[in-house]
Amino acid sequence: MSDKTSYLNMAGLKHRARSIKKDFQSAKPFRFVSFDGIFKDERIDEILDEYPKINDDWNGTTYINQKNKFQKSEFEPSSTMQNVFDELNSPVFVNWLQIITEIKEPILSDPTLFGGGLHQSVNGAFLNVHVDYNIHPETKHHRRLNVIVYMNNDWQDQYEGHLELWDLSNGKKDQIARIAPNLNRCVIFETNEISFHGHPAPLKTPKGINRKSIATYYYSKVRPVQEVSDKHNTIYVNTRGFGGQVKLLSSGIKALLERINNQ
Repeated sequence: MSDKTSYLNMAGLKHRARSIKKDFQSAKPFRFVSFDGIFKDERIDEILDEYPKINDDWNGTTYINQKNKFQKSEFEPSSTMQNVFDELNSPVFVNWLQIITEIKEPILSDPTLFGGGLHQSVNGAFLNVHVDYNIHPETKHHRRLNVIVYMNNDWQDQYEGHLELWDLSNGKKDQIARIAPNLNRCVIFETNEISFHGHPAPLKTPKGINRKSIATYYYSKVRPVQEVSDKHNTIYVNTRGFGGQVKLLSSGIKALLERINNQ
């Protein structure tokens, strides 16, 4: 199996595999890891330059628990973005994920990028804390891993937009990680019934600065019996109290107006 890649820093990933694996395996109550440098330094500018601006090709549907977020999952063949996703779905990277995560079942990529692809959020955007859908609607495979790479140069803490990971098991309500969406920062976490995550704090970005990320999801045909649950869509929770309720009202009104205008 060739490990030659144009964008992924596979040499660096393999060199750091032991430490990344240790961090992933030690995380509780669900496993995750955050690290910088998944893409080659010399290719970052190209990926940033080719990261498309929001236009009619992006899906920007508003939902009660999601506002001002846009998604794009189809790209021109041999384009920079298609090549990036081809590498993230390649056998060499999937095999590396298998080693890091120690998932016993063969990990499967999803070249269709269902739910994934490019995600871009504008000022005021949020995505409430949630666990993901657990079964792929077409393949019926079990969702096992999220890989998110952030593509934001000079991100400021006051912009918000941090990825929050939460422990809501056994009656707890503890934030276990708050990860800034910095350029070339990768977050990998397992997806199960307790892997609650999101960026619930609305973005506070200046005009022209959006929150950009690259997302790929991975599956397996089966999963350990103790992890299997009935098929469900995304399950959201409110981690921000009264402010969260106000935010839901605002996005609910926007979603309703969008539906009316599209009739």
